[in-house]
Parts: sequence; C-alpha cells; structure tokens
Amino acid sequence: MKNGSVTIGVIGAGIMGERLLNAILQQDPALVRAAGIWDPSPDAMARMAKTFPDVPRLPDAAAAIAAGDCTYIASPPASHLGHARAALAAGKRVFCEKPLSVDVADARAFVAEAGGRGAVNFPFASSPAVATLRRWIEAGEIGTPRRIAIEVAFARWPRGWQVDAAGWLDRPAQGGFTREVVSHFLFLSRRFGGPLRDAQGKASFPEAGKSERRLAATLRAGDLPVTLAGAVGETTKDDHNVWLLEGDKGAVRLCDWSIAERRAADGTWQPAPDALPQEQARPLALKRQLEGVARLARGEPHHLATLAEALNVQEIVEALLAG
Repeated sequence: MKNGSVTIGVIGAGIMGERLLNAILQQDPALVRAAGIWDPSPDAMARMAKTFPDVPRLPDAAAAIAAGDCTYIASPPASHLGHARAALAAGKRVFCEKPLSVDVADARAFVAEAGGRGAVNFPFASSPAVATLRRWIEAGEIGTPRRIAIEVAFARWPRGWQVDAAGWLDRPAQGGFTREVVSHFLFLSRRFGGPLRDAQGKASFPEAGKSERRLAATLRAGDLPVTLAGAVGETTKDDHNVWLLEGDKGAVRLCDWSIAERRAADGTWQPAPDALPQEQARPLALKRQLEGVARLARGEPHHLATLAEALNVQEIVEALLAG
C-alpha cells in the first residue's frame, strides 16, 4: 500500500470487471488505484486496451494477484474460489463477485479458511437508497417489522446488456436470475431481518439446458417471513424489481434498484425527495464500495458484505434452485 493508497488487481474483464475498473479510475488515487487487469479472452483484453489504455494488461491471474494489495474477482462463478484461494495464499485480501461459488460445500470450506480476509460485492451494502430506508425504519415510520416481499421480473434473460455473457448466465450450472439478481434482495433481507433460513420453493426450468424462468418461494429473515416471486417474460421492462418491508404502522420499499419509497397514510407510495435512478445512483454506491475495499485491504472494519453473509445467501439460492 504505497503512501496509503490501496492497489486493486482485477480478474475478469466482463461487465462487472469493467464497471468496477471504471469506478476505480474515477476515485482519488490516494484511496485506490488500478494495479492491472487480466482476462483469459483475447477479445476482452483487446477491449480493455482500447477502453482503459493506461491500465496494465497482465499476462495471467497470478500476475493480477501479485500486482495488487487486494484482488477483485469478476470472472464466472465456477472460477471464483480458485482465484480467491490463490489470492489468499499470496497474502492478499479478496473482493469477490457473488456468488462465492455454485458449490455450497466448497464455499463453506472457503469461508472457514478465509476468516475475515474477504468480502463480496453486494452493492446494497453501500446504496444511498438503502441508507434512506434504514433512516426511515430507525425513525419508527413502519413500527414493528412484520414481513418482507420480493418481486423480480424481466422481459428476457439474460438482460439486454448481458447478452455477451449468455454462455454462462443462461445456463443452469452457473447462471439464472436467482443467482444473479434475487441474491441481492436476499442479502438486503438478511441485513434488515437477520440470517436467512427455512427456504421452501420451486424454480421452473421449462427450456432444456437453460436457466430458470420462474421462481416462487418462502423463507425467513431472522423472524420475518419473506415471500419471493420472479419471472421471465411477464413484463416489458428489461429489469423490474421491488423489495418491500411492511410493519404494523407503515411500509417502505425499494423499487428498480435505487428508488426508496414509503407508504403514505392514504396508501400511495411517495419516493424520497433525493431519489435517483440507478444510472445516477450506481456511481455513488460504487464509490462507497471502494471505500470499503480500501478498509478491507488494510485489515480495518468495513461495511461490505461479509463472506459469512454471502455464504448464507448462496445456501438459500442453491436450495431454492435445487428444490
């Protein structure tokens, strides 16, 4: 950590790797700097050379790990733990995309090995809208929490901006909207309600070799009952979602990733005055995520999703897909 600045080596030049790399370059270099990026795809590396000409393009994963204080892993899920273990063995901290793995037993073993040396990229940990929801709840606006409801819907899967990754995102082994999207709202439910448990539900796989197209489930977040519904092809929106927390005095919800709303006395939903669409809210959340990564790399307390939280989410996701 040169002069206190944390360097981040990036593995994976897909959508998420490119997004976080871009965010790193927008921060004060006294906080974080890009150590370099590697992807096994020559086409992806050529794109990185064009998009980020000043970022070192490294020859392999080991070089990306060696170059930074912390390794950001944005490769497909089946490769996450191999890279993460290599980074930890090299004495580096790990910031990983979710899920940790699609092998729950291996993920449990990794979390036991890693201790507090890693975190997972659930951006709701840094979301301005989630912070607004928390302020409303702590101010007593909903009273005693009673239930959580999650709804997600997609015009198609993968979403339009993900078509280049359809080779794994629309396959049952690593992909699907439950792992990719629902997991975020399960993490959010855990943060507000408590550990996730008692999952029961059914995922529908109507197309051979493709990921799920429908999901209906129930579970609990701490003592709160949670209902979950997801579907592909039942909306014209590329991506629509609602996370709702209802209490005995009122309710709040998060709509389309970044719009915090509370239910007024007349039953209408009123957005927060400072609510921002996701395109404007994302850079703010990414900045705070990177502040957390810097603290993680220094071995300091942070607000990021812990490995234990991510494992709990993964256990529920894989149980629902298997059930």
